Amino acid sequence: MAELPKNLEDAIEQAKTATQAALDAGVCRIQVELNFPELKPMPIAEQFLSIFEDLGANFKVFFPDAGAAALARRDWGEKPFEIRGIGELKGKMLPEDQAFLMVAPTSVEVAEVQKMADEARERPFVLLNPVLEDIATVGLGYAGRQLRTRFLSTFEVCYYLRPLENGALLRCYPGPWQVWLELEDDYKLIAEVDTKPAGDEIDRILAQSTGNPEDPTPAPKTGFMTELQRFLRALTQ
Repeated sequence: MAELPKNLEDAIEQAKTATQAALDAGVCRIQVELNFPELKPMPIAEQFLSIFEDLGANFKVFFPDAGAAALARRDWGEKPFEIRGIGELKGKMLPEDQAFLMVAPTSVEVAEVQKMADEARERPFVLLNPVLEDIATVGLGYAGRQLRTRFLSTFEVCYYLRPLENGALLRCYPGPWQVWLELEDDYKLIAEVDTKPAGDEIDRILAQSTGNPEDPTPAPKTGFMTELQRFLRALTQ
């Protein structure tokens, strides 16, 4: 059984282990989400590089645009593989490429990312912290939302961590989805389900666990999730 990570470093290591397990099981389309809005994707992506380092030049990393890719090349230093923006001519996928890491693609790039995933075929294609939930705000409408939903349904969510109002939602491949309740100084596992629970289901699970179906929200706590959110929020102010 997966345990809720104690800090961000543990969460990243847990995500890497889950990703490697999915790759070893033959999963090609993989999604990883550390769902903290304030979390910067580039440092997380840098720690994921070790999974693919043995591939050398036969590995590519893509960012949403050329500017973000240029920053990564500057900050990460010399690497044996290419780091490019989605849509860059120099970043075309080649037959000899063996794996691809897509860092924080947004709803704007969803159509291009889908084309790239189709081109990858059976080669590992990893979405790291995709930002696709805001597709309705960029004018793509119902058809765009359907495109996003169909596309994401082809991916295995091998790692997912999101803080809740008074708990956390975790999935660590190959285990089930877990709902954790935040206590005064720890977290308690209160439910495991086979598919990602929707918001209403999470509220019901938490309400049943707290014994207050009318209002499942307890007094503020100071657990890892709460403290991490505060820390990340402070960094961005």
